[in-house]
Amino acid sequence: MPDLKGREAILQVHTRRTPLADSVDLSILARSTPGFSGADLENLVNEAALYAARRGNELVAMEDFEQAKDKVLMGSERKSLILSERERLNTAYHEAGHTLAARLTPGTDPIHKVTIIPRGRSLGLTQSLPLDERHTYPKEYLTGTLTVLLGGRAAEELQFQHFTTGAGNDLERATELARKMVCNWGMSEELGPVTFGKREEHIFLGREFAQSKDFSEETARLIDTAIKNLIAGAYNDAKGLLSGHRAELQGLAQALLEKETLDSVEIDRIIASFQKPEETQESQDATAPLPLSFQQA
Repeated sequence: MPDLKGREAILQVHTRRTPLADSVDLSILARSTPGFSGADLENLVNEAALYAARRGNELVAMEDFEQAKDKVLMGSERKSLILSERERLNTAYHEAGHTLAARLTPGTDPIHKVTIIPRGRSLGLTQSLPLDERHTYPKEYLTGTLTVLLGGRAAEELQFQHFTTGAGNDLERATELARKMVCNWGMSEELGPVTFGKREEHIFLGREFAQSKDFSEETARLIDTAIKNLIAGAYNDAKGLLSGHRAELQGLAQALLEKETLDSVEIDRIIASFQKPEETQESQDATAPLPLSFQQA
């Protein structure tokens, strides 16, 4: 994937024949699109031009790029899908749980936008964007990511005392991340700095990868326990954070029910309105970037 300078150069190529408004800053767009491929960036420019044309504008503005970025990142809005009030309420608290957990967990990527408008196959989405390019990830960042992933389910339990299928994808991603932490990156306290499961490439089977089992049944049980402990610990952390900030959770959920979409500025304003000055400073410190030693590890 292209780095920051590469993304800016690609955007310059694809916008050569696109009339841009003075508000458009390609360096800001490049910084806010980490992980985008060249094709994604080309699609971003085309979608922005379409948004501008629909609004009857001759110039493509930064607002058009923001809407196009949401479509590329989160999928198209499914305006024809009508949710019941119960589902909207549950979705609002679920996404608010992700958002607040990310805001309160140190070192996690800041939330860019959260919405309860169905997009793609999701009833709601919480989108985060990293502050910097990342090439390696410290354990603290990964455990924080687990906490954010489980924040939606924790919010459902705290508010409604029940679970829904809405957390299915979150649980799948959390389990896969925890498994990689244990088996690939040696981040388990129970098993130590050891990797498990060799990946073998079968060239004559269409380059399919098979994972061989190079450990005993007892080790397999330890691996399962280590994965479960990581996820259970992250879930308890998420519940602890949200239970201590119920007012902020409810405030975010109510704002989502009213506006359906919140950006980072609105999220910060809502959370700050429920906090004392010293709590606001602590919350800002919690979402600050990791120390330079971590970023360059």
